[in-house]
Amino acid sequence: MAKSIAIIGDSESVKGFGAVGMDMFICDDPLSSPQLLKQITENDYYAIVYMTEEVFEASAREREKLSERPVPAIIPIPGVRGNTGIGVRRLSRFVEQAVGSDILFKN
Repeated sequence: MAKSIAIIGDSESVKGFGAVGMDMFICDDPLSSPQLLKQITENDYYAIVYMTEEVFEASAREREKLSERPVPAIIPIPGVRGNTGIGVRRLSRFVEQAVGSDILFKN
């Protein structure tokens, strides 16, 4: 069975993603994002879940529980409120874990 792609975020940030075939989950209250993430990932239907940075931060505990599973990949994206840099920091940390040093963003 083919897996799908979901996006979770405020209505303004995610409204265009439905046009490219993503399943949209509107979450205008970041505090409700952990429960929403748990609900949509319990059946392994989604291979990738994009989240606006605001809901990504608010759902840290639930994401930690999911990190042991091979799917879904949970990827933060900037929302309409701007970029907080979470994605770049995560990428830097992953590269550093893989090669032993930050070869991308050497601070």
